[in-house]
Amino acid sequence: MKTEDSSLICIVGPTAIGKTNLSIKLAEHFSTEILSADSRQFFKEMEIGTAVPNQNELSQAKHHFIQHISIGKAYNVGEFEKEALEVLDTIFKTHSQAILVGGSGLYQKAITEGLDVFPEIPSDIRTKIENLLNSEGIGALQSLLKKKDPDYYQQIEISNPRRLTRALEVIETSGKPYSTFLNQSKPERGFDSIKIGLDAPREVIYNRIEKRVDRMIANGLIEEAKSLIPFKHLNALQTVGYKELFAHFEGKATLDEAIFEIKKNTRRFAKRQLTWFKKDPQIKWFHYETPKEDIISHIKT
Repeated sequence: MKTEDSSLICIVGPTAIGKTNLSIKLAEHFSTEILSADSRQFFKEMEIGTAVPNQNELSQAKHHFIQHISIGKAYNVGEFEKEALEVLDTIFKTHSQAILVGGSGLYQKAITEGLDVFPEIPSDIRTKIENLLNSEGIGALQSLLKKKDPDYYQQIEISNPRRLTRALEVIETSGKPYSTFLNQSKPERGFDSIKIGLDAPREVIYNRIEKRVDRMIANGLIEEAKSLIPFKHLNALQTVGYKELFAHFEGKATLDEAIFEIKKNTRRFAKRQLTWFKKDPQIKWFHYETPKEDIISHIKT
């Protein structure tokens, strides 16, 4: 990997803030390629509900990790880290910059800093946590994590059963809070990370979210979710925008109620994203309408 002047430009921020648009503008300016760090956009079958870049956007710059796997494939952040570093190694052979964009904080962190090391989970503990989820629901996992590791409980996306399950498996295996395994010494990267955050007043973010959800519905999200009903038990589909519609299809909510819940849960997700990213002092924050020239000027300094 090129090490003298290789820079990974990382674009972060809450959902619907305009990260995709900025990433394309920067990729065009620097004549380089884009890696997605949005774990919801990895899956081929999930397009409308994950706000995958459209064909026009994809044609403006080469993208990696957009709809590259099926929802049936087990895929984790460790695999993403390995594969993304290999892609970067190739890009940096011919480019000085590359773009990493997405609101999945853990996936961004895996590339820029590396992953923390956790104990191997015995099968009986994995089964125990899985049975708890199946018998008592996600609320039982949330309560248990809040009791055993209140620090991590404040950081985690508590509506994500996969994250809850993983944390509790580590706690049960080690006897230590999950949070004590975080922020370990990491391997050095062969590139510099330049972190750009996009932000806006909360009411602006929420308004953009509401409009995006309305567009998703108009563009066929309901039909897309219906086609995925046979797979609704998969981790990939425990996702805002789909799980609320599955509840509607099961008669647990009207369509209007489901759409309201999508908007509410997306707002909560955006708030958690900002909480995560605001803890990183390396991120330079810009108003979401900042001219690209000002951001490019910062990158070049």
